[in-house]
Amino acid sequence: MNSRQITHPVRVIPLTLLGAIVVGTLLLLLPVAASGDGATPFITALFTATSAICITGLVVVDTPTYWSAFGQAVILGMIQVGGFGIMTGATLLGLLISRRLRLTQRRILQAETRSLTPADVRSVIHVVLAVTLTVEAIVAAILTLRFHLSYGEPWARAAWSGLFHSVSAFNNAGFALHSDSLTRFALDPVVLVPIMAAVVVSGLGFPVLHELHEEWRRPGLWSVHAKITILGTVILLVGGFLAFLAFEWTNRRTLGQLPFGGRLLNAMFHSVMTRSGGFNTFDTRALRSESLLLSDMLMFIGGGSAGTAGGIKITTFFLLGFVVWAEVRGHSDASAFKRRISTEVQRQALTVVLLATAIVSLATLALLFMTSFPLDLILFEVLSAAATVGLSTGITDELPSGGQFILVLLMYVGRVGTITAAAGLALRPRQRLYRYPEERPIVG
Repeated sequence: MNSRQITHPVRVIPLTLLGAIVVGTLLLLLPVAASGDGATPFITALFTATSAICITGLVVVDTPTYWSAFGQAVILGMIQVGGFGIMTGATLLGLLISRRLRLTQRRILQAETRSLTPADVRSVIHVVLAVTLTVEAIVAAILTLRFHLSYGEPWARAAWSGLFHSVSAFNNAGFALHSDSLTRFALDPVVLVPIMAAVVVSGLGFPVLHELHEEWRRPGLWSVHAKITILGTVILLVGGFLAFLAFEWTNRRTLGQLPFGGRLLNAMFHSVMTRSGGFNTFDTRALRSESLLLSDMLMFIGGGSAGTAGGIKITTFFLLGFVVWAEVRGHSDASAFKRRISTEVQRQALTVVLLATAIVSLATLALLFMTSFPLDLILFEVLSAAATVGLSTGITDELPSGGQFILVLLMYVGRVGTITAAAGLALRPRQRLYRYPEERPIVG
């Protein structure tokens, strides 16, 4: 393997992510990382490090009680590194030192941030840094004041809790410093609304945030990608909110136990969290079957591209919708917002969906074979890992070590991206010098 292959963007990003997981695992294996006596099992350290670096939020041990202050700080650091993007964070440090970017760095960052051109990279990562620090600081300040003034926590503990939950929310990580996640705050909009806002903003994806920063006054100049992401986010959030209200309104184990305003707040909160947020304000396992299935669908779709959200991405889902709509109407070209969708993009979207479906299906079959849990719980857990969401029905820590390792692989592939993982196996595009005769098999 030559140096050009090693530094190819689609190989650098997965390998660097893997390296960060290894480092995080080693840190969590240190005796000082755990609060109790005895060594931390390797699978526990590996699972937690992968979940943090891949900003998922699934856990096999209780974060606030199992890990020490040092362990929690390591987890927070991994969340921030994973949310920034491994290469984006490294480049930000490089810019502070050298004030310039090499062409190889620009190519890698273009792949990681999905910038349109290498020339956009510098401005995109500046937006990444500015938005990340600003949103995290604002949310952390609000939560710190709330935890101290309304819940009586000492200033030091309130500040640490506010910072931890702010970083976890903005990076769509879902890690919490309470054993019940955010259930104790189910009726507190001052806590839940800022966390929802942080999840939604970061879930749009950094390219969209860059466009909003540059052209927020002129929506007509937004790219098709930005329009689809923003419109799709609104449709899925509102649709999920209304559906969860309808399905869970009378469920005494979820929304049915809350007052009218609390039902509205928590239905919207769950709709937001299925987009990759990962926090919960009630027992997810108590959801009705239709709500679990709807959650599966929303987790599978995920959030915006090149951000902290997971899933197949909003643009992938809606682009295929435009393709289907064009085919139903008999149009030769698929279009969106008066722009034709290229055949290459259509093939990429189809590839992502089919790869994701295959991965989820195989993992679900494997876990069904290894455990006695029902299909709806297994599928929920698999999708939560593959889409890097972090919501759980409570079976993660009950899975055998082999099952937990499958979730580790799902979180890694989900964060790297199915299309990047596949592209990493073939560093150079291969163009054939011939074409086969065309034939039209029967479809449907």
